[in-house]
Amino acid sequence: MTVVDASAILAFLQGEEGADTVEAALAGSAISAVNWSEVAQKVRARGGDWGTARALLLSYDLKVEPVTLVDAEHAAGLWAPGRGLSLADRLCIALSHRLGVDALTADRAWGDGRGIRQIR
Repeated sequence: MTVVDASAILAFLQGEEGADTVEAALAGSAISAVNWSEVAQKVRARGGDWGTARALLLSYDLKVEPVTLVDAEHAAGLWAPGRGLSLADRLCIALSHRLGVDALTADRAWGDGRGIRQIR
Protein backbone atom coordinates (compact mmCIF):
# COMPACT_ATOMS: atom_id res chain seq x y z
CA MET A 1 0.00 0.00 0.00
CA THR A 2 1.03 3.57 -0.71
CA VAL A 3 -0.51 6.95 0.09
CA VAL A 4 -0.86 8.98 -3.10
CA ASP A 5 -0.69 12.75 -3.24
CA ALA A 6 -2.98 14.83 -5.46
CA SER A 7 0.00 15.76 -7.66
CA ALA A 8 0.66 12.09 -8.40
CA ILE A 9 -3.00 11.38 -9.17
CA LEU A 10 -3.18 14.39 -11.48
CA ALA A 11 -0.02 13.27 -13.30
CA PHE A 12 -1.66 9.86 -13.80
CA LEU A 13 -4.96 11.30 -15.03
CA GLN A 14 -3.19 13.65 -17.44
CA GLY A 15 -0.75 11.04 -18.78
CA GLU A 16 2.25 13.03 -17.63
CA GLU A 17 5.75 11.73 -16.91
CA GLY A 18 5.54 9.29 -14.01
CA ALA A 19 1.95 8.24 -14.79
CA ASP A 20 3.04 4.61 -15.16
CA THR A 21 4.66 4.70 -11.70
CA VAL A 22 1.42 6.02 -10.21
CA GLU A 23 -0.70 3.43 -12.00
CA ALA A 24 1.52 0.62 -10.73
CA ALA A 25 1.03 1.85 -7.16
CA LEU A 26 -2.71 2.66 -7.27
CA ALA A 27 -4.26 -0.74 -6.56
CA GLY A 28 -5.25 -0.80 -2.91
CA SER A 29 -3.56 2.50 -2.11
CA ALA A 30 -4.98 5.32 -0.03
CA ILE A 31 -5.54 9.04 -0.45
CA SER A 32 -6.51 11.64 2.13
CA ALA A 33 -10.03 13.05 1.72
CA VAL A 34 -8.35 16.46 1.50
CA ASN A 35 -6.21 15.35 -1.46
CA TRP A 36 -9.25 13.67 -3.03
CA SER A 37 -11.05 17.02 -2.90
CA GLU A 38 -8.02 18.73 -4.42
CA VAL A 39 -8.00 16.27 -7.34
CA ALA A 40 -11.75 16.73 -7.92
CA GLN A 41 -11.40 20.52 -7.90
CA LYS A 42 -8.45 20.54 -10.31
CA VAL A 43 -10.07 18.08 -12.74
CA ARG A 44 -13.20 20.25 -12.84
CA ALA A 45 -11.20 23.48 -13.14
CA ARG A 46 -9.41 22.10 -16.19
CA GLY A 47 -12.73 21.17 -17.82
CA GLY A 48 -12.36 17.45 -17.16
CA ASP A 49 -15.15 15.00 -16.45
CA TRP A 50 -14.93 14.35 -12.71
CA GLY A 51 -17.45 11.49 -12.89
CA THR A 52 -15.23 9.59 -15.31
CA ALA A 53 -12.03 10.39 -13.39
CA ARG A 54 -13.69 9.37 -10.11
CA ALA A 55 -14.87 6.05 -11.54
CA LEU A 56 -11.42 5.31 -12.96
CA LEU A 57 -9.66 6.03 -9.67
CA LEU A 58 -12.13 4.02 -7.61
CA SER A 59 -11.77 1.08 -10.03
CA TYR A 60 -8.25 0.66 -8.59
CA ASP A 61 -9.75 0.13 -5.12
CA LEU A 62 -8.24 3.44 -4.02
CA LYS A 63 -9.32 4.09 -0.44
CA VAL A 64 -10.27 7.63 0.54
CA GLU A 65 -9.19 8.09 4.16
CA PRO A 66 -10.65 10.66 6.54
CA VAL A 67 -8.44 13.17 8.30
CA THR A 68 -8.10 12.27 11.96
CA LEU A 69 -7.20 14.40 14.93
CA VAL A 70 -3.77 12.75 14.95
CA ASP A 71 -3.30 13.57 11.24
CA ALA A 72 -4.31 17.19 11.81
CA GLU A 73 -1.88 17.64 14.70
CA HIS A 74 0.92 15.86 12.85
CA ALA A 75 0.38 18.07 9.80
CA ALA A 76 0.55 21.17 11.99
CA GLY A 77 3.88 19.94 13.34
CA LEU A 78 5.26 19.57 9.79
CA TRP A 79 4.75 23.26 9.05
CA ALA A 80 7.86 25.39 8.72
CA PRO A 81 8.24 28.84 7.16
CA GLY A 82 9.44 28.67 3.58
CA ARG A 83 9.27 24.87 3.40
CA GLY A 84 6.76 24.97 0.55
CA LEU A 85 4.35 22.36 1.89
CA SER A 86 0.67 23.20 1.70
CA LEU A 87 -1.80 21.97 4.30
CA ALA A 88 -2.95 19.28 1.84
CA ASP A 89 0.68 18.18 1.36
CA ARG A 90 1.24 17.94 5.09
CA LEU A 91 -1.99 16.00 5.61
CA CYS A 92 -0.91 13.53 2.93
CA ILE A 93 2.43 13.02 4.68
CA ALA A 94 0.66 12.67 8.04
CA LEU A 95 -1.62 9.98 6.60
CA SER A 96 1.36 8.07 5.24
CA HIS A 97 2.98 8.20 8.69
CA ARG A 98 -0.23 7.03 10.38
CA LEU A 99 -0.54 4.09 7.99
CA GLY A 100 3.20 3.35 8.08
CA VAL A 101 3.63 3.46 4.30
CA ASP A 102 5.39 5.64 1.72
CA ALA A 103 3.80 8.72 0.16
CA LEU A 104 3.94 9.01 -3.63
CA THR A 105 4.16 12.54 -5.04
CA ALA A 106 5.18 14.63 -8.03
CA ASP A 107 5.79 17.67 -5.81
CA ARG A 108 9.53 18.40 -5.66
CA ALA A 109 9.06 20.61 -2.57
CA TRP A 110 8.64 17.38 -0.58
CA GLY A 111 12.18 16.27 -1.34
CA ASP A 112 12.99 12.59 -1.38
CA GLY A 113 13.60 11.76 2.24
CA ARG A 114 12.54 8.67 4.12
CA GLY A 115 8.97 7.69 3.30
CA ILE A 116 8.69 10.01 0.28
CA ARG A 117 8.72 8.58 -3.25
CA GLN A 118 8.95 10.96 -6.18
CA ILE A 119 7.32 9.80 -9.43
CA ARG A 120 9.79 11.63 -11.65
